[in-house]
Amino acid sequence: MTFSIRAAESADADALADIYLACRREMPYAPLVHADEAVRAWFADALLPAGGVWLAERDGEIFGFVASSMQDGVLWLDQLYIEARRRGAGAGRALLERALSRPAPACRLHVFQANEGARRFYEAQGFELQSLGDGRDNEECCPDAVYQLLPDTKE
Repeated sequence: MTFSIRAAESADADALADIYLACRREMPYAPLVHADEAVRAWFADALLPAGGVWLAERDGEIFGFVASSMQDGVLWLDQLYIEARRRGAGAGRALLERALSRPAPACRLHVFQANEGARRFYEAQGFELQSLGDGRDNEECCPDAVYQLLPDTKE
């Protein structure tokens, strides 16, 4: 499948929110804690204006995105979602590579422990498990895992 990666724009907020909501509804172990309207507002008013959001599209149709941020000099992969029917064609890897192009001593991410597909994907990309959490630190209250890629040189 041929696709392109580009920076997300404010006009893409609804399409990205649609992908996020559809993907999250596939996760019965992690219920959505915000109404659809609140999710859409967060994409339009917070996530996209913050920058670091890239999307995958084919023939003008957006089907995946990645969002990353820098926190204390570490790159955090905040979101990576691909529509179910488009998974396995390399878009997730391409979006991850784009996010990783930002210089940082390490890249970290949180993933739900029950999301075995995502965990396999990240492990295949070289991420290593750093810790397991009991869910107290996320809104969904679901057990999660922290993964890291690249050596952390911070003391």
